[in-house]
Amino acid sequence: MKILPTLMVTAFMTAGSAFAASTQAPTATPAAATPATKHASTSHCEKLAHEKKLKGDAEKQFVKDCKAGKTA
Repeated sequence: MKILPTLMVTAFMTAGSAFAASTQAPTATPAAATPATKHASTSHCEKLAHEKKLKGDAEKQFVKDCKAGKTA
């Protein structure tokens, strides 16, 4: 009767190590990456546009450029 729980524990331990082995380690970002090359979030760009008191088409263009990394 003790063989069934032993097999279940062994199966869970094996499945856990197989899952851990299949995950990839995060890759390091290059040191040369600057904030200008990273994409900003929409909310961040919208906040900057509101601080500059932009409205309408000017605001939309600013947010688009900001997200593309053209304007910080």
